[in-house]
Amino acid sequence: MKNFQHIILGTGQATGTLLGKLIPTGDSIAVIEGNKVGGSCVNYGCTPTKTLVASARAIHMARRGDFYGFDAGEITVDFKRVRERMNKIRNGSSKGLEGWMNGADNVTLYKEWGAFTGQKTIQVGDEEINGEQIYINTGTRPFAPPIDGLDDIPWLDSAGLLDVEQVPEHLVILGGGYIGVEFSQVFRRFGSRVTLIQRGDQLMPREDRDVADAIREFLEEEGIEILLNADAESVAGDEKEITITLKDGKEITGNKLLVATGRRPNSDTINPDAAGIKTDERGFISVDDYCRTGLEGVFAVGDVNGKGAFTHTSVNDAEIVLDYLNGGDRAISQRTTIYGLFTDPPLGRVGMTEKEAVATGKKVLNATRPMSKISRAKEMGETNGFAKLLVDAETDLILGASVLGPGGDEIINMFAAIIHSNIPCREYRKVVLVHPTISELMPWVLDGLEPV
Repeated sequence: MKNFQHIILGTGQATGTLLGKLIPTGDSIAVIEGNKVGGSCVNYGCTPTKTLVASARAIHMARRGDFYGFDAGEITVDFKRVRERMNKIRNGSSKGLEGWMNGADNVTLYKEWGAFTGQKTIQVGDEEINGEQIYINTGTRPFAPPIDGLDDIPWLDSAGLLDVEQVPEHLVILGGGYIGVEFSQVFRRFGSRVTLIQRGDQLMPREDRDVADAIREFLEEEGIEILLNADAESVAGDEKEITITLKDGKEITGNKLLVATGRRPNSDTINPDAAGIKTDERGFISVDDYCRTGLEGVFAVGDVNGKGAFTHTSVNDAEIVLDYLNGGDRAISQRTTIYGLFTDPPLGRVGMTEKEAVATGKKVLNATRPMSKISRAKEMGETNGFAKLLVDAETDLILGASVLGPGGDEIINMFAAIIHSNIPCREYRKVVLVHPTISELMPWVLDGLEPV
């Protein structure tokens, strides 16, 4: 049996962060990956989807030429070239990570699936190996709801949709979360007819209703059909045509079906019981504030621990583990929730939503400013959305922020720094920012604070 000082199960974004610090130590490292190197972000998530978002936005802006004073002629989409650009970027990232590992003398990359056989032993292919420190980074996979007939039709998850070689004539999407919403706009701009089916009464149920309604409005303005309070009862069809029957009897027929109704952890693929590793009722590996599993020297990082569902939280998990191993005190509980929705315009969110802030019992102040009242947004011709700030009336600290509008995915990082640093609003209001920008108006938003 081979012995390694470190074994990493999975090659999502936390793995690159771990290797960046572990490789220079000279310690022996085994990395196990049975699928594409790079995990979901590089291969099926952030990298390819944001590449498509960029192409879709460029196409959309070209179609708006008349608004800006030029004529681009008839705009046609060469989907083959769009996909070539996407694949070049995502495959390059995957190959780059694999090449880095293969080029390190102290790293052994196993292109096999791995599963525990004991507390510190893992079966990988035909070989059993042992590790002093083990890092579980096996991520999540798409979850399909129990809908009659779904198992009998060629439905697509987000990875499958990325492999479609022609723009769907009619794309039907089950699920009004972030994946479904982003893909709906992208493929509508590529030329698909799009129908989005959401069980609840608003898109993106984690968000405040004013945010969700604003996103719904600009999606519908682009021609996306959105069905709320719509519950799929059954599906039927084949490669050419798929029909979804809702519980109210309505039928929607398209030629491609994307199921984007959630994800489940891959903990069940690694035989955690053999190591005595505990999972919760949803299958996520139970960890403490430092990503420790309760088994000495075994950590779970990234989506599989249920403490975050984003690349940036996965990377942060790895940083927390490395800090812990070196005597530091970074912890999951110190992390402020932050993420983006990469529609056009994008949404940046940090801290609490309004409904979460009110639920704490704090005296909450709220201020919003529509993008239509921000000069730079008007000059850019991009006035959809608004900025919304939530403040604790007693401490003068920002509780949360939502920025839906041009640059919202970037501007939100400023608020993350403010919240992390406990900067009072009265101090932030004094900051002088560059004109003309969207972000320069963020301190001015505070002038409109009112009790919720």
